[in-house]
Amino acid sequence: MSGRARRWWTVRPGEAAFLVAGLPVALLGGAYALAALYAGVLLSLTVVGLPVTALALAGARRLGTPQRWLTRRLLGEDVPDPGPAARPDGTVARIRAALADPVAWRTLGHLLLRLPLGVLGFAAVLLPLGCGWLLGFPLWLRLLEPGPHPVTPLDLAAPPLGLALLALTPPLIRLAADANRRLARHLLGPARTHQRVQDLEAARHTLLTTGNARLRRLERDLHDGTQARLVALAITLSLADDTLTDHPDTDPRLRTLLDRARTQTDDTIAELRALTRGLRPTGLDGGLAEALPALAAGCAVPVTLQVDPAERPDESVEQALWYCAAELLTNISKHSAATAARLTVTTTATRIRLTVHDNGHGGATAAPGHGLHGLADRVAAVDGTLRISSPPGGPTEITAELPLRL
Repeated sequence: MSGRARRWWTVRPGEAAFLVAGLPVALLGGAYALAALYAGVLLSLTVVGLPVTALALAGARRLGTPQRWLTRRLLGEDVPDPGPAARPDGTVARIRAALADPVAWRTLGHLLLRLPLGVLGFAAVLLPLGCGWLLGFPLWLRLLEPGPHPVTPLDLAAPPLGLALLALTPPLIRLAADANRRLARHLLGPARTHQRVQDLEAARHTLLTTGNARLRRLERDLHDGTQARLVALAITLSLADDTLTDHPDTDPRLRTLLDRARTQTDDTIAELRALTRGLRPTGLDGGLAEALPALAAGCAVPVTLQVDPAERPDESVEQALWYCAAELLTNISKHSAATAARLTVTTTATRIRLTVHDNGHGGATAAPGHGLHGLADRVAAVDGTLRISSPPGGPTEITAELPLRL
């Protein structure tokens, strides 16, 4: 017997347990799905039809959780969670979102299909009981009805039929378990497009994390390696200049070249320092609570600062917020003609919000070609939004809201 046949005839304990324990869940879920569809069709022409259908779909979505748990624990099929449902503001918007939720409809379909599958799977597990009756059919018949019994074709056919069904029991259990795996995989997980979005978000997070690590390493290498050698070169040129000063008969052209070399070296060191500062914002090692006061102190307009340091966001989010604060405070200094500004950072369980307010003349816009347009792109790269309120005459309030975790 081949290895493939051996695998086919082998039943995992969890598969039989799923078919037994899953029957009540399948019955309850199927009854709920049938009732939901019946109520939706019955009430479809009334005012309450859509709200009832939306509520039923929301309930079906929640019923997918125990189905995924059973599938993972007993069948070993890890079905990804499709994520929370959209919850827009307003009752009408929520009803519309529930009715258009593909996860809820797919879960409802799963509950309907699980009902016959659950019954058939449970019957497959109970099949050995029927096989035992067939195997001992002549004996059972004579025990129940004493007396002479002529041998009938059924007496001869029952034992082989029982053996055949007993041999088919493991494949049938395996087939029922595989059908439940496929059903859960295709209907209980995220939709293909949603899964693609999740994969892209995970890839983006990996790229951002890797990019930040490489930038830190590059900054460290430039600071500890290239910049240190340039400083040593500048010191050497300075010592050479001092040596030439002690020899007044030195060729003036040599002194001119040496001064030019010193100037170029100093300019290169200054450019390198500016470059390393641009790789990673200064002071972010201690978080926004330590980095933002330095930004506020450098603004030409007095800034009232309020930073809620409840939880540090991801590094990419933290850097995006720092660049937002730096750009907005620079704009206030250069363009707003404001006399006072306020910078506030607040956090919730999943989001972080930076708000910059000033009493200037307003008119800020995120049109292409303006600095705020690039800032909006930077925020959008980490799933954030930039909201601008800047009517002519002011005041201006710009809010950047980003997720704490990518």
